[in-house]
Amino acid sequence: MELEDDQMCFACGMKNQDGLQLQFQLEGEDGICTEFAAPKKFQGFKDIVHGGIIATIFDEVMVNLVYLRGIKAVTARLEVHLKKPARVGERLVFHGRIIKEAGRTVEARAEARNQEGTLIAEAKGLLVKV
Repeated sequence: MELEDDQMCFACGMKNQDGLQLQFQLEGEDGICTEFAAPKKFQGFKDIVHGGIIATIFDEVMVNLVYLRGIKAVTARLEVHLKKPARVGERLVFHGRIIKEAGRTVEARAEARNQEGTLIAEAKGLLVKV
């Protein structure tokens, strides 16, 4: 499978005007970080960010965690635990890190916190190298 970045990814594509346009920063040898404040168009219930948007960001955090290190991989499994509501307009900081790399798989974990440091959600995932 050939993976090509045409900058139209819903989560990180800078050419996708309807997307999230996430930008990532590597942290050390096994970490990554991004920030996002959801506008109302990404809400579920009034003024609460839709959980699917949070899950999408976690997926993108984990894929970019390895992609930006030169490893092409896709998500095989993603488990998300929503702990507290994320408010529309609230800046969330997402951190991810590699837990284990073995053969064709990479295990990763991520978390999202608001500006006060409150844990909003956490995730774990399994990526498969292609």
